[in-house]
Amino acid sequence: MGVQDMRAHLRTKHGVLLGLAVGGLLFPGCVAQQSDLKKTEKDFKQTSAKQTQEITTLREYEIPQLRGELEKALHLTKDLQARQEDLKYRSAQAEQQTKKLEQLATRLETDGSTRYLWMQKSFETQDAKVSARLDDLSKAMEALKKEVIDVVQRTNEGLAKRVDVKLDGHQKDLTDHQNRLEQISQKFTQFNQAMTGFREALTGLNDRVGEADHLSKNLAAKIEADSKATTTHAEDVNRSVVSISKALEAVGKKVTARLDEQDGRIDALVKTIEQVSHKSVSSQQTPKSVPHSSLGTNEPVSEGGDASKVSSGQDTSGGVTTIVPPQESPKSELAQATADPPDRVRYERLLALFRDGDLEGAGQGFAGFLDEFPNSNLAPNARFWLGETYFGKKEFQRAIDAYDKVEVDYPSSEKVPSAILKKGYAYLAMKDKKRASSAFKQVVTLYPKSVQAGKASDKLVQLKEGR
Repeated sequence: MGVQDMRAHLRTKHGVLLGLAVGGLLFPGCVAQQSDLKKTEKDFKQTSAKQTQEITTLREYEIPQLRGELEKALHLTKDLQARQEDLKYRSAQAEQQTKKLEQLATRLETDGSTRYLWMQKSFETQDAKVSARLDDLSKAMEALKKEVIDVVQRTNEGLAKRVDVKLDGHQKDLTDHQNRLEQISQKFTQFNQAMTGFREALTGLNDRVGEADHLSKNLAAKIEADSKATTTHAEDVNRSVVSISKALEAVGKKVTARLDEQDGRIDALVKTIEQVSHKSVSSQQTPKSVPHSSLGTNEPVSEGGDASKVSSGQDTSGGVTTIVPPQESPKSELAQATADPPDRVRYERLLALFRDGDLEGAGQGFAGFLDEFPNSNLAPNARFWLGETYFGKKEFQRAIDAYDKVEVDYPSSEKVPSAILKKGYAYLAMKDKKRASSAFKQVVTLYPKSVQAGKASDKLVQLKEGR
């Protein structure tokens, strides 16, 4: 609806209402009608106020909005007209381009047919050339195959000749090794004969051991007193030097040095006993036969790489081989009368196997001994002799591992310096002079007054001269 229509509608309403009012006045007698007229007047006033408000809202808000929308519609119509003109122009250009494309398509069809014919001809010529080249290559490959087959046959013949020569050399080496093994077996039989003589000499020595028993007991009492004094001194030193680690190491070295002094005294005592027994054997023409005494924990220590020399007590430091009796701990007749414990019996039996040259059996036996008697006093000795069996079989790395276990598991054992010394010999056999010299230096520094320290110092001098 427009604004004029709204105004005409309002006028008609006003006319109707005025007519009703005049009609009501014409009937003054009707009171009810007057009251109705009053209500209609109120309603008329309210509706007129609402209509005035609507007119104001139309004037202030809706009419300017309608004007803005009309202006936007006019602007859009103008844009649409401009776009129609652009579309017409573009359609004309598109028609021109389609005509050009049709012309180009006709040209391309003609050019493609001509190029296709030319490409067919060129491919035919190239196929002929490629087939000719492939024929040439096949001929050349056949020639190369023949040459390669000839070269391979020649090389195979040369390799066969070389292999035959090497096999002949290996056979010669095997014969040489067999001869050497025979010589070694002969030497081994001689060694067993020497061992039997040595055992007979030991039976004579045991007769004089009882005479030196009293002297050894006195010396043992002195040694026990010295050991008690050293242990008390070590305890005092360890208590006083808890906070200083370097000083603790120095005190430990001193204590071990004193223990080594005691070991040296024991070794000197045993040597004096052996000298006395040797003199008594030389003075008597017919030695008495005495039962073999059980071996102690001070077995001989090998100096070279052969474990059989260790078992027989041979001294290989010089040029001439001399048989030295193994060191034995003296026992009284009363101790011999008592029955030996099972670990002692087993240990001596295995040690006899080792001395007889059965390295494999002795090694298995010592390993079983350690499993059966792990807390025995002879466990460090068994571990050491297990390493000696490996050393005799030239399994030097396993021997080194066994010697290390003696040092680590039994640090207070008297077999520790011998184990470190033999570890140096094993490294020498493996041609590792650096580790060998470090092992020898360890023996000299930790056990300076022991017999093993003298042997280690001699080896260090030899290594320096060898350089």
